[in-house]
Amino acid sequence: MKKIILICLTLLTLTGLSHAQDTAAWKALEKPLNLILANDLGRNGYYDQKPVAAMMGRMAENIDIECVVAAGDVHHFEGVRSTSDPLWLTNYELIYDHPELMIPWYAILGNHEYRGNPQAVIDYSHISGRWNMPAPYYTKVLESDDITIRLVMIDTAPLINKYRRDREDYPQAGLMDDARQLTWIDSVLTAAREDWVIVVGHHPIYADTDKNESERGDLQKRLDPILRKHANVSFYLCGHIHNFQHIRRPGATFDYVVNTSGSLSRPVRKIEGTQFCSDVTGFSLITADKKELALHLIDRDGRVVYSVRRTK
Repeated sequence: MKKIILICLTLLTLTGLSHAQDTAAWKALEKPLNLILANDLGRNGYYDQKPVAAMMGRMAENIDIECVVAAGDVHHFEGVRSTSDPLWLTNYELIYDHPELMIPWYAILGNHEYRGNPQAVIDYSHISGRWNMPAPYYTKVLESDDITIRLVMIDTAPLINKYRRDREDYPQAGLMDDARQLTWIDSVLTAAREDWVIVVGHHPIYADTDKNESERGDLQKRLDPILRKHANVSFYLCGHIHNFQHIRRPGATFDYVVNTSGSLSRPVRKIEGTQFCSDVTGFSLITADKKELALHLIDRDGRVVYSVRRTK
């Protein structure tokens, strides 16, 4: 019995030390403006969704987090049918229930939301005090201690022919005015004067994936040339592929980063331009001051597996 008690006390001590080390490591990352990036979440709490959500909450206990950026597919499979769909509870409210996650969530649509009722995802902004999505695409300026980040939150499914043409599974995607959105993106980036500019979409422009090559091809033709026009863009952040990927491409002054899934990951390998890749589940921490914008890729256990830094 004494041995069992001693083992239990040792494990508790080691756990406490590990948590203290995590806290110290996280605090070292903190800057005046901090936000969490999460996507590809909704699995009704299964796989790694609950432990990743808990880790997001623990980090928010120790770092002053301004908001969560939800880069699509908060609901997997068939999306949601309405603002009262029970999936809002089982995919979101009851999973991300940590008190420190009761902060603004700025969301965009993923392909799975388009399989359901995308308008309900927007309208949930009128139901939840923390869910913010005024339109399928929009811009938001975050500010703290005179540090500013402009988020350009875009709607990528309607920019991809695969979704526009599939009226059975994605009936709303083809109804969106893709040309109008692209003009809007260009105009917002032209006018942006903030310290840092981050474009957030659901689908990657470049990535290793077994998903149809036409998805990336369409974005490389339509979206990428607009982003490359604007030297103020620091990151294009996305999800969809369920792993971490950092890619740099010739002629692009910004970084392409795929954020991993907050529930279920997929294998990944290097492609042309890959700086880093990993198939762990997790989320990302974005931190900013006047001189540096950093993106820290965090695994389900709270470890920083890789960081991307932009400096001025």
